[in-house]
Amino acid sequence: LHRVDTPFSERSAGFVWFFSFLVKFAQIKADDSPVVLLLDEPGLSLHGKAQADLLRFFEEKLAPHHQIVYSTHSPFMVPASAFDRVRIVEDKVETTARRRIPHGTKVREDVLELDPDTLFPLQGALGYEITQSLFVGAHTLLVEGPSDVLYLQALSAALHARNRPNLDPRWTLCPSGGIDKLMPFVSLFAGNQLHVAVLSDQSVGDKRKLERITESGILQAGHLYSITDFIDADEGDVEDLFQPELLIEIVNACYSLDGSLALTLDKLNSTTTTSPRIVKRVEELFRLMPEQIPVYDHFAPSSWLIRNPEALEGDSDPIKRTLDRAEGLFNTYNELL
Repeated sequence: LHRVDTPFSERSAGFVWFFSFLVKFAQIKADDSPVVLLLDEPGLSLHGKAQADLLRFFEEKLAPHHQIVYSTHSPFMVPASAFDRVRIVEDKVETTARRRIPHGTKVREDVLELDPDTLFPLQGALGYEITQSLFVGAHTLLVEGPSDVLYLQALSAALHARNRPNLDPRWTLCPSGGIDKLMPFVSLFAGNQLHVAVLSDQSVGDKRKLERITESGILQAGHLYSITDFIDADEGDVEDLFQPELLIEIVNACYSLDGSLALTLDKLNSTTTTSPRIVKRVEELFRLMPEQIPVYDHFAPSSWLIRNPEALEGDSDPIKRTLDRAEGLFNTYNELL
């Protein structure tokens, strides 16, 4: 990179190891006699991506000619595409009330009976593989939580059933886990050369956070919106796309609330919270519910709505106004494609 000569002894530990390994392998390859390669923690000092390169080198250059057995604590050295070849090594000690009974080192396949610490490299490899393949859409729309995904899917399906504009199927909806996690998520996807847009909730204090994401330049211009851009309020969640009386019907049906327990528009308007967000007012009403009523969960009503799409059928004013807002939101994001 810099056209500077550096003595071999002053190079990084990873470079020294890898270069030395290549030299040793060249010597082994020249020998026609069969060789079993036993490697202890190979590439430990290498960067994670370089360890993946080393793993590929094993597969392509060594495995066709020699048997390889290696030990590792690094999840990057666990072949995620060949978990069947992985064996787990555990120093088995049985602890009783009176003493510790050592059983020696055990090599096994059964991951269900192993200590979590022993399983960690395997779990890390699996987790890394999932994150690389879970969100594969060329056009990724980041939202805050899984309930947002379900609400938007339900609204899009209702509009599609009416032959009205809905969310283009090229968008892959992805929950990010909250506004504070949007920045690292956007950075992750931008690094994978994907087309990314963001739809964020907005509460008091969130405006500056959203401005910081915009100012960072990691998103294309016009690819970050908050719910407040589509509703008549300074704060809002995806639930605020719904007319209050419609969302109340969904929540009542989800939690089987009727009679004196049923939520009403009057009850919603009588709450003491200063936030205009409908979710905050519903949460306040649920705190006054009897103990047999579950705590309000953002995900439950959205999950119920997906299973009961008929809740968005009909021509009532609340449904019409809700779908009009959703159509405006979907049109905005579809224009980014």
